[in-house]
Amino acid sequence: MKLHYREYGGYGEDRPTLLFLHGLLGSSSNWHSIARALENDYHILVPDLRNHGGSPHDPAVAYPELVADLEVFMDDQGLEDVVLVGHSMGGKAAMLYALEHPSMVRALVVVDIAPVRYHSRFDTVFDALDRLDLTTVPSREAADVALAGALPDSRLRSYLLQNLQRTGGRWYWRINVNALSRRLVDILDFPDVPDNTQYAGPALFLYGTESDYLQPASEPLIRSYFPHARLRPVAGAGHWVYAERPDRFIDALKRFLSKEAR
Repeated sequence: MKLHYREYGGYGEDRPTLLFLHGLLGSSSNWHSIARALENDYHILVPDLRNHGGSPHDPAVAYPELVADLEVFMDDQGLEDVVLVGHSMGGKAAMLYALEHPSMVRALVVVDIAPVRYHSRFDTVFDALDRLDLTTVPSREAADVALAGALPDSRLRSYLLQNLQRTGGRWYWRINVNALSRRLVDILDFPDVPDNTQYAGPALFLYGTESDYLQPASEPLIRSYFPHARLRPVAGAGHWVYAERPDRFIDALKRFLSKEAR
C-alpha cells in the first residue's frame, strides 16, 4: 500500500532520517509541531498509516500489514536506514519493524506502549463514532456537542474530530471506522515473533508518568526483545506524551539522538 506522508527538513548524508508513526485514530498531523522543532537538524518523514489520514483504506489492520506498508514506503523513498519513532499503535508497528528488519533501523524510539496485549479502552469511542449520524450534522461544533455525552474529555474529542472532513457538502470520517472497530483486537495485541528475536540497536522507551500504558511488569519482555533499551519517564505527561509535554519530549528525544543517531 502506498502511504500518504508529510516531509520536513531536507535529506543529507549528515542528516539522519526520522520516521514518525502516529497512534490509533491519529494521523501525520499529530507530529507536526514536533517535526517542525527538529527539521533544521534532521530529515523527517511522517506517513499516515493505513486506514488513517490521507492513506488508503483496507479491511486488514494488523501489524504485519502495517510493517509491509513500511517496507514499501522505505523502498519508495530509497532509504537504507531510519530512526523509527512510534507512539502507541505506531510504537507497536515500529517495534515489529525493528525486530523483523533490524539492519534498516538506526535507532528506535517507542512512546508510551509495550509489546503486549492490552484490554480495550476504545469501545466507548467507536460506539460514539458509529452512533453519530453525519448526514444530520451541520458543523464540526455540532458534532463535538453530539459526542460530548458519551465522550466528556474535550481533548479526546478534539483529537477525534481532526478526522472529520467535509467534501461535496457532506461530512465523513477519513479514518476507516468500520475496519478499525471490527479488527480492534489486532491493534490491541502484539504479534508473536520467533524465539530469540531481538533488535540489538539503541532503543529508547519514553513513557508518561501519568499514564498506565507502560507497566513495570512489561520491562522484562521489553528487554528480551530490545536488550539495549532505556526506559525514561516524562514527568507530568499522560499517554499523549509528545502533545502534553512537548518540550520535555523533544529534550529527551534530542539527547538520545545526539548520542545514538549520528
